[in-house]
Amino acid sequence: MPTDRAAALDLLNEHVKNQNMLKHCLASEAVLRAIAARLGEDQEKWGLAGLLHDLDVEDTNADMTVHGVKAAELLLSKGWPADIATAVRMHNEAASGAKRSDKFHKALAAGETITGLITATALVYPDKKLASVKVSSIVKRMKEKSFAASVDRDIIRECEDIGVPLQEFAALALDAMRGISDRLGL
Repeated sequence: MPTDRAAALDLLNEHVKNQNMLKHCLASEAVLRAIAARLGEDQEKWGLAGLLHDLDVEDTNADMTVHGVKAAELLLSKGWPADIATAVRMHNEAASGAKRSDKFHKALAAGETITGLITATALVYPDKKLASVKVSSIVKRMKEKSFAASVDRDIIRECEDIGVPLQEFAALALDAMRGISDRLGL
């Protein structure tokens, strides 16, 4: 049963070719590891779910009616643990056919979603670097619906359902992404 990062990266690179999507997956992994650490959960498992959550995005042409479901099926067929596959399926409620209720599922959805808001925030700075981003800017951008309009703020707010206030969640995610800023090009 594959459960290590090298196997996850091999599988991800086999199915995802877009460099920006790969960076998003790396950012999601870092954020999920940080959330797991904050909540006393399994950092490896949560990180792998973050890394693999968009495994099927290119195979499905980002069709939100099947995205996540196909990734979960692929993970199960390759022998990945069911809890990781389920979290990957549940990060997209529209296709999963169910509401997120599990802490792991909410963390994955909120964590992978905030990476888009943080990246968009960094890109409006002159140097386009995460080092320049302030937590207050991320929280402010949460209120600006026209900024990074495709980022679902309600999903990010699910962080509060798992016991992490928005301000702290933004700080945690930003710090996690800064930790790999060289790999993200930010």
